[in-house]
Amino acid sequence: MCRWAAYRGEPLYLEELVSSPAHSLIEQSHCATRAKTATNGDGFGIAWYGDRPEPGRYRDVLPAWSDCNLRSLARQIRSSLFLAHVRAATTGATRRDNCHPFVHGHWSFMHNGQIANFDRIRRRLESMLSDDLFSARTGTTDSEMIFLLALQFGLDADPLGAMEKAVATVEALSMEKSGEALVRFTACFSDGKQLYAVRYATDHKPPTLYAAPMAGPAGAKSGYCLVSEPLNDEADTWVEIPDGSAVKVCTDGMQALLFQPKLLAEAA
Repeated sequence: MCRWAAYRGEPLYLEELVSSPAHSLIEQSHCATRAKTATNGDGFGIAWYGDRPEPGRYRDVLPAWSDCNLRSLARQIRSSLFLAHVRAATTGATRRDNCHPFVHGHWSFMHNGQIANFDRIRRRLESMLSDDLFSARTGTTDSEMIFLLALQFGLDADPLGAMEKAVATVEALSMEKSGEALVRFTACFSDGKQLYAVRYATDHKPPTLYAAPMAGPAGAKSGYCLVSEPLNDEADTWVEIPDGSAVKVCTDGMQALLFQPKLLAEAA
């Protein structure tokens, strides 16, 4: 399973999540403590928002712990909204196009989880995409496929609703093809204004997701951090997001919501 971290709030340097904490994302790339695999060395990526509507992005297939450029960029880039990811490949080869975050227009997306028997339904899913979105697919992962499906289903108009529909579509096709559906989906995505995260699994065993406020100067709250696992040992600071839930971080703070694609799949 992969590990990721995201932030929205007052601008801060990416190193505050990526490299500086005791259990930073780079530390998690070779020593994750709340995942089935401790090593996440199949590439990494960061996406950040600045003065332009579309995010900047840097990805590579090197393990995060061995890329000196990542530490340098994280020390220099300051942003009010960014996503960072270290990969443990389950679907798709170790290549740059398969490294998260994925971006399209002003959207960015990263994922931790899996779709069982993805190869059996990939062609049907691809056929649902418009020509433009099909052409935008450069990798081979199930993660990128769900992102493009959500864009197809109206991510701009209803971000969480579109993501629910994308996951429900995957479930319905899996049931049709194999008589069972296993989707584990802990994901984070943003339009450059709001930050969203989801934790969900058909077997109720989703990858982990935690949230915590970030402190600014003089201890004042500066924003919110969403992570696969806590960045430090301050247990009282981190809240575990439950299965079947979504969170939205915006100017007004963090809001907890339900995420129920299974109901959509059953209705179909």
